[in-house]
Amino acid sequence: MGPMRLPDHDHETVPGYPPAQRRLLLDIARRSVERAVRLGAPLAVDVEALPEPLRAVRASFVTLTREGRLRGCIGTLEGHRPLAQDVAGNAFDTALNDPRFNPVTGVELDLVRIELSILSPMEPLEVTSERQLLAGIRPFVDGLVIDDGIRRATFLPKVWESLPEPQAFVRALKRKAGMPDEYWPAQMRTYRYHSETFSEAE
Repeated sequence: MGPMRLPDHDHETVPGYPPAQRRLLLDIARRSVERAVRLGAPLAVDVEALPEPLRAVRASFVTLTREGRLRGCIGTLEGHRPLAQDVAGNAFDTALNDPRFNPVTGVELDLVRIELSILSPMEPLEVTSERQLLAGIRPFVDGLVIDDGIRRATFLPKVWESLPEPQAFVRALKRKAGMPDEYWPAQMRTYRYHSETFSEAE
């Protein structure tokens, strides 16, 4: 029996956010980072005053960079609150609580650049081996989640820019999760999603 064919679910892609809504989300993220650094408190978002797409339940990631280098990245994989609140909460956590970095300082506020990724719903992939997964994922399109019931990790679609070869992408994701390269237990679950990514101007 050959590799299973993975269906396309283009109807589940992330809706495009027009420039005005992108600016609103980036402004919320920026104000949340500033409030986190200066006051140590999250930003309260008046969701009802925002356009409907920003009130919809969505998952997001907030990435901070400084001089082109990663300075923090935290997000949610599954939507559980309005998008604007998710962005504000993830911006707060990225500024203060990414365990890989020290908290952002006041002197860095003008130096960090904010990038947002808004995720589509996750789609389970019915694969039973790494070979089937490699045959079905779409480079530069799919974000990927792997989960063995104990460990879980994800790569956003933008990671394809630095890992364009599918096997290298999957193996690096396994290592991120603390899994061996050749590891594929019977309980392994995989999911893909898409994202719309945009950032502050340089």
